[in-house]
Amino acid sequence: MASTPPIDTLIVLGAGGDLASRLLLPGLASLLDSSRGRDLTLIGVDRAELDDATWQKRVATAFGADAGPRATRIAKSSRYLVGDATSADDLSRALAAATGRTALYFALPPAVAEKACAALRDVDRPAGLVLALEKPFASDYASARRLNRLLETLVPEEQVFRVDHFLGKSTVLNLIGLRFANRLLEPLLSSQNIERVDIVADEALGLEGRAGYYDRAGAARDMIQSHLLLVLALAAMEPPSSVESEDLRGAMAQVLRATRPWKADGTASRRGRYTAGRIDGRDLPDYSDEAGVVAARRTETLAELTVAIDTWRWAGVPFTLRSGKALGTGRQEVVFTLRDVPHLPNGLSGPKRTARIRVGIKPAVLELDLATNGHDDPFDLEWETLRTEFPANELSAYGEVLAELIEGDPTLSVRGDVAEQCWRIVGPVLDAWSRNEVPLQSYAAGSAGPRGWDKPIV
Repeated sequence: MASTPPIDTLIVLGAGGDLASRLLLPGLASLLDSSRGRDLTLIGVDRAELDDATWQKRVATAFGADAGPRATRIAKSSRYLVGDATSADDLSRALAAATGRTALYFALPPAVAEKACAALRDVDRPAGLVLALEKPFASDYASARRLNRLLETLVPEEQVFRVDHFLGKSTVLNLIGLRFANRLLEPLLSSQNIERVDIVADEALGLEGRAGYYDRAGAARDMIQSHLLLVLALAAMEPPSSVESEDLRGAMAQVLRATRPWKADGTASRRGRYTAGRIDGRDLPDYSDEAGVVAARRTETLAELTVAIDTWRWAGVPFTLRSGKALGTGRQEVVFTLRDVPHLPNGLSGPKRTARIRVGIKPAVLELDLATNGHDDPFDLEWETLRTEFPANELSAYGEVLAELIEGDPTLSVRGDVAEQCWRIVGPVLDAWSRNEVPLQSYAAGSAGPRGWDKPIV
């Protein structure tokens, strides 16, 4: 399905950072040793003084002890250049070291990535150059529009790859097949049958030494603005005519343009921050005591907001997006809660809760509730849950995204207008928080969250 030639050289800007070693390089290794792997040249660029041999050892470590022959060979042949990503001269030097079609991967904080893009205006850019930018794409709606206008002066939109690795999760992509290839499911997914939708990404991990990035972002910017709104788009979009990049991304953009905060002032939302607690036998300190945290920023580690989608299909259905750290139970899932049946025959007593369709992203499962006659009393209905596990993907989430990047297929790239719409949607919520119109609540690490959060916002 690739529409452009594949990438021959991958240049990683910010190669010495946590993102490259923890996610990007391991994802590349999973791709190289898969059935979709192909040879390429890997070049790392960062300000630290390293020689090629030291860099190659770092790459091999990130690739892992079980790296296959292709990954091992590419690690040994990779190169390292000392350079500043915001310097036009250093960027020119890096591009001059590349051969064939080249991708510049910005494994950099958003503000630095924007400065690097500005420096590219003074660089002789090779034909077909691809720019791969990590999330969060900019820091708000205005800066996203500004960065998009800058990118338009550098390369065509189809050569901009806005990375969101959540789209590479096989279960997220399975939403497309589940919705549009099953007559049982697709007719159910509308306001006629669905009472509410919850999209959740909770994790038991705490800050894990990422204060430099996370304390400036927080849960809403880190997860909801990017990952979860893109999951919402796949869960709520109208059927595209094909899964080619423009059709699929166009359908996602259309539903996001119809999405708005449930309350215009952004107050249909909640935020919290963890205090000291214990998770899986490990003590976590109060978030404000974590190394690198500036307590006065009032950064949230748990965020929840409800949005409305103003379309015929979804009018009146609340979509609640939630993500947080240091919670007792980690879960990533999309839950469609069905409306009650309009009438239950007299003499039957229904189950205590409503039926749900649950698409688990982690763990990767599909669950569907069905009411059946009770085992002890046939007129006392019980829930039976049909459950199936999704097959594991050959590639990691980052491996899947890198495969699309290297193969020249932009399907898993976030289109510029989609990135802007995501910031537009969360903007009123972030503004309400900055005005302290929504209290910052507390929850103990290892708990389920602040008191009262078990009840929905709306």
